[in-house]
Amino acid sequence: MCTMIAMTTAVSGAGKGANGWFPLSQATVGYDHATHGAGEHALLIDFANYGLGVEARVAVELDLPSGKALLDQLRAAIEAAEAVEATS
Repeated sequence: MCTMIAMTTAVSGAGKGANGWFPLSQATVGYDHATHGAGEHALLIDFANYGLGVEARVAVELDLPSGKALLDQLRAAIEAAEAVEATS
């Protein structure tokens, strides 16, 4: 079953693909059929800059527990970075 879950946001950063580093312009997060993952469905994360072509993309497939763990660590890193910025 296709879930049709996909959300896209503008981002600013850099990603490393087969042709080296490139600027990122968007991130898409979804939950749908896995392409390479072990499960039938996966949490899908794409970082891309389609203005540079389809090769300017980094894709990740995670199971839900891994996605939750990544989210927890991302929140913790952001909170720590904000604390450092507040004292600078």
